[in-house]
Amino acid sequence: MKNIVVFLLFMFFSTSSFSSETSFHDFSVESIEGKEVKLSAYKDKVVLLVNTASKCGFTPQYAGLQKLYDRYKDDGLIVLGVPSNDFNQEFSKDTDVKEFCEIRYGVNFPLTKIMHVRGDNAHPLYKWISDNVSMIGTPRWNFHKYLINKKGEIVNWYSSMTSPTSESLKKEIETVLY
Repeated sequence: MKNIVVFLLFMFFSTSSFSSETSFHDFSVESIEGKEVKLSAYKDKVVLLVNTASKCGFTPQYAGLQKLYDRYKDDGLIVLGVPSNDFNQEFSKDTDVKEFCEIRYGVNFPLTKIMHVRGDNAHPLYKWISDNVSMIGTPRWNFHKYLINKKGEIVNWYSSMTSPTSESLKKEIETVLY
């Protein structure tokens, strides 16, 4: 019994690899062009973080993400696309992803290099998300979305089924922006 109590206390008081003081702004990613992007550059911005893929049934969501970005970028919204091949539906080269997104969907919002969003090899940003989002911290499929406020806190998540142009998502973005 004593061992169980000690174990439960350890589990309750132990800290994860990221403290509760950690925010989205404490991470950096590599852009699709190969440049370091410190996410602290997005302080005082609202970010819609989306893991993407070029060969997925949800790939047409790129058009909706671009519409969102065009509509709200001047108000402080950043759409940050994170190409990932964790579901085996992404090109193998960053240059192919960039070209595909620009030519097919006119994407000009920021994209990262191809990276892992799940499992042991997940980028530290996605490990932090997994540790800090209840219920479904890890993306279950491509085009999983996280809304992050100006303080770098995760406000909400949206499944792949949620269209970027859905009224509920737009209303929540507006609430966080204004």
